[in-house]
Amino acid sequence: MNALLYERPIRFATGPLLINEEAQDMEDFTYHSPVLASETIELLAPRPGSLVLDGTCGGGGHTEAILHTGADVLALDQDPDAVEFASTRLTNFGKRVTLRRANFRDAGRVLDELGIAQIGGALLDLGVSSRQLENADRGFSLMRNGPLDMRMDPGRELTAAEVVNSYTEEELMKIFRELGEEPAARRIASQIVKLRKETPFRETLTLAKAIEKIVGRHGRRHPATQVFQALRMKVNDELGALEEGLLALTSRLEPGSRIAVITFHSLEDRIVKNFFRDRSRAWLDRPEWPEPRPNPDYCLRLITPKPIEPDPVEQRANPRSRSAKLRVAERIG
Repeated sequence: MNALLYERPIRFATGPLLINEEAQDMEDFTYHSPVLASETIELLAPRPGSLVLDGTCGGGGHTEAILHTGADVLALDQDPDAVEFASTRLTNFGKRVTLRRANFRDAGRVLDELGIAQIGGALLDLGVSSRQLENADRGFSLMRNGPLDMRMDPGRELTAAEVVNSYTEEELMKIFRELGEEPAARRIASQIVKLRKETPFRETLTLAKAIEKIVGRHGRRHPATQVFQALRMKVNDELGALEEGLLALTSRLEPGSRIAVITFHSLEDRIVKNFFRDRSRAWLDRPEWPEPRPNPDYCLRLITPKPIEPDPVEQRANPRSRSAKLRVAERIG
């Protein structure tokens, strides 16, 4: 990374941070700005000298903010493009930051390979980055034509094209309904199966236009948005990775350290909410039991009983943040 052009102080509750202005400009054009950055740092409360695991490094925005608190960071991302970008952005931090290409569901394996038993905090910023959306070749975009791919990790075998062209009508309907929460899931699945018999779907805009023709357009939101979300989540097994990742990261937290998760839709948020809730109850009680019993999974203390959402200023500055929810829990001894 080139020398600093100048430094702009950003003040969090944990103290002043210095953000590399040149790196911030790079991110503005190539990655989304980190969502809920100040709230995340304040509630994650990294300790100087501790090691925080950022399981979704992306453009490195949250990683850099953590590094400025004095904590070291092990940053993971399954997207090789993200790892390459972040390694350039964070080069000035030297050995204080370690980057690995890996899904956060495999955090335990990475930690074992590095000989690290426990971590002093963990962060997950879920969803897809602006850079992935804007790169037509990745196949995430509704507005830019590209191959129907949607793999965050290009090494994965399953693509969106394979799902759309080979899954049965019932399988597609279930994916669209459960992962996309699409009201017209059955109608869309039925028509896709009919249309693909003539010409298989290979490109993003072909599929997007077909869905628009099937359900019509109402309002500003593209009618294929929820279907594309469902396909992306299926291809990358996002909910499965989240469930495994929460277990892997929580089990490695030092007592008193925290895990923060930023979600962008209800399915993710429900998983995080239930995971934190179920592990923050010291006792369990059921009507058929004579008395409450100790909770064998009790290991967390809720820091955010209700999720933290972006304020109106951030929502206006970064429309992507509007659906974000931040939840934080602390590992108990």
